[in-house]
Amino acid sequence: MKDEIWKAYARGLADAMSGGGVFIPFALLRTYRALGIEESEMMLLVHLMAFREAEGNEFPTPEQLAERMGQPINAVVQSIRKLMKEGLLTIEEEADPMSGVRSERYDWTSWLIRSGQQSAAMKREANAASSAARQAAAGAGFASQAVESVNAAPATDNLFAVFEQEFGRPLSPMECETIAAWLDQDRYSDEIIRFALKEAVFAGKLHFRYIDRILLEWSRNRVTNTEEARAHSQKFRGGRG
Repeated sequence: MKDEIWKAYARGLADAMSGGGVFIPFALLRTYRALGIEESEMMLLVHLMAFREAEGNEFPTPEQLAERMGQPINAVVQSIRKLMKEGLLTIEEEADPMSGVRSERYDWTSWLIRSGQQSAAMKREANAASSAARQAAAGAGFASQAVESVNAAPATDNLFAVFEQEFGRPLSPMECETIAAWLDQDRYSDEIIRFALKEAVFAGKLHFRYIDRILLEWSRNRVTNTEEARAHSQKFRGGRG
């Protein structure tokens, strides 16, 4: 009897997985309230992702969204307008190069970028608070100096712009998610990510997979700042030479 139950479970799980899925980065869930996105608007964005990723529908109608969400059509339209007004959602028009037929699709790249920036800002604030607390334990005067140092540091918000400048083009949604994951999930510091980018430029291998390998290598070797990263890189180059 147990074998039958497990077989039924396996079949059900297989059916569920073959039906497609939606990947939602943790940074999006962590930051949407800070970006002023309401619960219903967040669910709208999630459903837009689901329509695209699981069903291949890049431009669902308000009626389809309303039916899926169980909301009135005018409420869905109002949420779409608000997200577009705040620059979190856009409608892009494309033309098929073969047939010339024009089509529309929803684009939420700006939401991913804003979420990544907000996630980085939250991480920076947390690091600043932690640094200030440690310094306070050592002495009030020392703590004040540490806070000033943190406040004077370059803003992590510019990290996405730095990458776009080096790559010479806007970042893709997946690339934005990668940077956000480095900051929010892997806990790499802003300075380490910037230095890894410089290493990739120096090596002539300017792509995210190579930068990710650099960061992973440093993490394995307990590299935590640019001084250690520079020493590790020089040692590596010397070993190759």
